[in-house]
Amino acid sequence: MTITPPALSVFEALESEVRSYCRGWPAVFDRAQGSHMFDEDGHTYLDFFAGAGSLNYGHNNPVLKRALIDYIERDGVTHGLDMSTTAKRAFLESFQNNILRPRDLPYKVMFPGPTGTNAVEAALKLARKVKGRESIVSFTNAFHGMSLGSLAVTGNAFKRAGAGIPLVHGTPMPFDNYFDGTVPDFLWFERLLEDQGSGLNQPAAVIVETVQGEGGINVARPEWLRALAELCERQDMLLIVDDIQMGCGRTGAFFSFEESGITPDIVTVSKSISGYGMPMSLALFKPELDVWEPGEHNGTFRGNNPAFVTAAATLDTYWADSQMEKQTLARGEQVEQALRAICEEQSGTHFRGRGLVWGLEFEDKPRASAVCKRAFELGLLVETSGPESEVVKLLPALTISPDDLDEGLRTLARAVRETA
Repeated sequence: MTITPPALSVFEALESEVRSYCRGWPAVFDRAQGSHMFDEDGHTYLDFFAGAGSLNYGHNNPVLKRALIDYIERDGVTHGLDMSTTAKRAFLESFQNNILRPRDLPYKVMFPGPTGTNAVEAALKLARKVKGRESIVSFTNAFHGMSLGSLAVTGNAFKRAGAGIPLVHGTPMPFDNYFDGTVPDFLWFERLLEDQGSGLNQPAAVIVETVQGEGGINVARPEWLRALAELCERQDMLLIVDDIQMGCGRTGAFFSFEESGITPDIVTVSKSISGYGMPMSLALFKPELDVWEPGEHNGTFRGNNPAFVTAAATLDTYWADSQMEKQTLARGEQVEQALRAICEEQSGTHFRGRGLVWGLEFEDKPRASAVCKRAFELGLLVETSGPESEVVKLLPALTISPDDLDEGLRTLARAVRETA
């Protein structure tokens, strides 16, 4: 397929230079359904991006769309701050019945604002309030959001530099396998905590992603996560799991930490929690941590009622049983086989991932961007990740068909061959 870049005059004239995805995908998109997007010139694209993980159930999922249309047509409440509404009640009941109770999770639910970074900011603020300490430990190559508190626990130098001020009260530690197995897990971290001369202030909490998405699809081992949880308990630190991109079934189970058997003190959830790509986020925490005063943390758009409607429909449709988890793991095996074949054919490539999040790393780092560019020309949407954009990131919808998944993987293999 030959793509002719459109004249983007109004975007170039009026929109800020900060825009990014439109530069890699020079098309004007008009419609989307399932795992496909369509531009205004009639070209079709297979979507292995899924709204950066916000569309786990595909574009315009018909079940969720019907629930939303019905709610709007009956003049359901659209904006409600944190008022009690029927839409919020339906979501909370569905979340409790389909997610929390089956997993024996004790969490209270907070709606901190519409985006993932709102959830992270609330989690950090709560941890500091509970423990009476300022320092938060994060990990190398972490990404937790673009507001100042979230940036302070983010590793990417380019994103951190955009803050324009010192990012304080955050301390990075090595993520799993950072030293390629040559150093015992948490040797450095625990030594600093126990050494009165280390200069490390006692942290209030540790924040971690079980799979670092923006950091390059770095997968933490279950035993590493269990050891981290034990360290936090020994050292009186709260454990925060950022499940904003890897939650909602992306790795198979609803929460990405389930495989490890841990129960974090605080969990942040966003992106696909609404199921329909609408802004919504949650901060989940153990009941004894619920020390907020009424209105102490608020926001105008923390109660997105249309998102509650689609979120409840998502949970009732896809998470009332274990079928979605089984399907995601099966699709993940399909991806793994295809990536293994690519790496056997192409030297200097490596792959890793879980469920339906995978990364294809190139030792020749600029090649990852070239692969994404060629994939777009061939009708496939994929993006890069990693500190130097050296990883091609695969994030297809969990509902993608085996045939569409196979087509996308064949297109990816062709793009890799044609950029060799």
